[in-house]
Amino acid sequence: MSGHSKWHNIQKTKGAADAKRAQAFTKIAREMIVAVKEGGSGDPNNNSRLATVIAKAKAANMPNDNIKRTIEKALGSGNTDNYERVTYEGYGPSGVAVIVEAMTDNRNRTASEVRHYFDKYNGNLGAANCVSWSFDRKGVIVIDNEDEDLEEDTVMMDALDCGAADFEPDEGSFTVYTSTEDVAAVAEALTAKGYKLLSAQEEMIPQQGYIKLTDEGDIKNMQKMLDCFEENEDVQNVWHNWEDAE
Repeated sequence: MSGHSKWHNIQKTKGAADAKRAQAFTKIAREMIVAVKEGGSGDPNNNSRLATVIAKAKAANMPNDNIKRTIEKALGSGNTDNYERVTYEGYGPSGVAVIVEAMTDNRNRTASEVRHYFDKYNGNLGAANCVSWSFDRKGVIVIDNEDEDLEEDTVMMDALDCGAADFEPDEGSFTVYTSTEDVAAVAEALTAKGYKLLSAQEEMIPQQGYIKLTDEGDIKNMQKMLDCFEENEDVQNVWHNWEDAE
């Protein structure tokens, strides 16, 4: 499968500062709470959405105690968290397709902030499905190979044996693609084989690959927009079809 350049769409947890690490855990916890409520169960064996979020949490090195406490909190009768999943779609500079996934307890606040980021950095918020039709949702698992001591053929065969649908080598990592239903099981199987995962989650992959911006102003605006989304506590994921220069 071509087009998925490195793992620039994935939040990098490796080597992150404590503040960013805490923010990442907070966002995953919100996602976990919503998964428990939507799935009606705190057991990942009976709640596939929760299983996927737990796989994401483990790949981000979220402690097991944190995961357990979050699930217990979501199941508790006194839990007053009222987060809901909201998706926004629009265009960045030069028509870059952008999908913003958020978990929020205040739709008006989040919508206003998301619209502001689009407007400020030469983009525009669009209608539902204005760009998502050109993306496919897949399970994406990134295996650490920073030391480049893993053999590509071995990793590929292990990934396929674990249930992967596709495989792609990259500099310092390997990307494994699965169906959205299989991402948790494949991540668990790869971990059992001793692989270190940098990320394991559902992603929106552009069907036509990624585009490169040539105008310096567009590049700066696109990066600033993504930085604002990353720093926003309500925003969980941002998917786009821009390929940066990294």
